[in-house]
Amino acid sequence: MVENVIWPAALDANRSRSDGRRVSLDLAVEDPTVDEIAKAVQQVGYDAVIERDKTYPREYEGRGRVVVKDADDATKSDLLGAVAAYMQALRE
Repeated sequence: MVENVIWPAALDANRSRSDGRRVSLDLAVEDPTVDEIAKAVQQVGYDAVIERDKTYPREYEGRGRVVVKDADDATKSDLLGAVAAYMQALRE
């Protein structure tokens, strides 16, 4: 069973790559929330668990994280790209 963790910083257009952004700027969104990320993960076809009490190590304020369960068939970069693309569609 593979568990991938998606931090909001990984999809945040306001962050640089060295600050934790993991997707390209054209896929990133501004200030993503764990609720949006979880909804996008579920739409992509995986189970998502929100952990609101977690803090990304490079941030001071906690925004939480999303744990993706049973993503055996996708790499983390593929998963992040699909979630980011769906989040852009949600915001339009």
